[in-house]
Amino acid sequence: MAAIRLLIFTGARLNEILTAKWQYFKYDRGVLELPDTKTGFKQIPLSAPALEVIDNLTAIPGNDYIIPGWKHGAHYVGLQDVWERIRAKAELRNVRIHDLRHTFASIGAMSNLGLPVIGGLLGHTNAATTQRYAHLQVDPLHNAAALIGGKIDEAMKAKPRLLRAVK
Repeated sequence: MAAIRLLIFTGARLNEILTAKWQYFKYDRGVLELPDTKTGFKQIPLSAPALEVIDNLTAIPGNDYIIPGWKHGAHYVGLQDVWERIRAKAELRNVRIHDLRHTFASIGAMSNLGLPVIGGLLGHTNAATTQRYAHLQVDPLHNAAALIGGKIDEAMKAKPRLLRAVK
């Protein structure tokens, strides 16, 4: 579903995506300009994958919303039900829609973007809030441990004599 993809690709809040209107989309600058969010006016920079999602959507006559609802002129509601189906199919337990925003921030932190930049992307006015969102900074250590452990395991399997000696 486009709304889920936009949430993960932008780090935006659920309501920001669901209530975004076509007039807020500035293709030439690659941004969504939201006039009234939790923190006021906000520009959401759109990555190439986010732009692709929007490019694949079709505006519905009489409905201003990028993610249109079932009712004429309304935005989509009921994303939680869609999320539950996605979670079940992906075998993700205890993952909320809002965790997509946290994931966006955490990937930024793991990429060494820095809290001010990540906070700017999320529209945070307080660095402490961004720090709470970027809580998975330890993951590179887990990734490194998995990489090293995997290489050692491969080497030991390639040398069965060594593997038997360690057992």
